[in-house]
Amino acid sequence: MEADTWLADTRSSYDTVADSYADQLREALAGEPHLRAALALFAETVRTAGGGPVADVGCGPGHVTAHLRDLGVDAFGIDLSPAMIEVARRDHPGLRFEVGSMTDLDLADASAGALLAFWSLVHVPDGAVPAVFTEFRRVLRPGAPVMLGFHMGEGSRLKTQGYGGHPMKVHVHRRPPDRVTTWLHDAGFTVQAQWLLDLDESLPGAILFARRDNQ
Repeated sequence: MEADTWLADTRSSYDTVADSYADQLREALAGEPHLRAALALFAETVRTAGGGPVADVGCGPGHVTAHLRDLGVDAFGIDLSPAMIEVARRDHPGLRFEVGSMTDLDLADASAGALLAFWSLVHVPDGAVPAVFTEFRRVLRPGAPVMLGFHMGEGSRLKTQGYGGHPMKVHVHRRPPDRVTTWLHDAGFTVQAQWLLDLDESLPGAILFARRDNQ
């Protein structure tokens, strides 16, 4: 799948569902103690590593970005969808949100103190993930922490409708943690911990905690 195609499909799909997506997720973290614990641990690793700006890449409506700010982290959001960024700015005034793509981040080399990709990699095809991780490494300071959340498993499916019944056209990819770990190693990251979530549910998740190598 060519980059222009999946990026354009993802952007237009989330532009279409932005308001209904935000409505569904606005209080989502309140019912997810394991996710809140993971974010709290991530915030602690950010402070231990020296702080600095934290990029929430694929931030959607900004609810996780705002949660990180409440945890004392200098987080800002980046999302491919201009409509999502409008919603994020509306719902979280005073926080920084920018339109951008994880394939080509508008950030200087080694300028970010940490990076979060919280289920925002699920629409990125396998062939594009290594380049995305290389881009993550470029913008991070040496030793900076990274946290990735994603659907665990194998295979992909085409999502044609969602979030209030609106039309969408995105592929949703599941991946085993060891594959994502290999991609991180190849891009210059050290993986420090792995959490598995909802193992008895139809869509289990995984979270990887990593850091950019110092070299």
